[in-house]
Amino acid sequence: MAKVNIQPLADRVLIEPVEAETKTASGIIIPDTAKEKPQKGNVVAVGPGTKDESMTVKVGDTVLYGKYAGTELKFDGSDYLIMRESDILAIV
Repeated sequence: MAKVNIQPLADRVLIEPVEAETKTASGIIIPDTAKEKPQKGNVVAVGPGTKDESMTVKVGDTVLYGKYAGTELKFDGSDYLIMRESDILAIV
């Protein structure tokens, strides 16, 4: 996991999505046009939280999130998602 110079504000979390599978369990290769958007990623940075709620996730956690959650951004050639902690569904 690379060090990133982005510090999320309030209850926001910076996530690096895990690459989508290119092959099924039975060995079928999935073409790029049929791949689904990943819903799993690694937490890279965490904001300080709000005065009413502290943050549950921490850097290094692997999380599951909604298919259309967060905002996509590119930074130093890598893809990231930034979203509110409430958009995260589970810690794996």
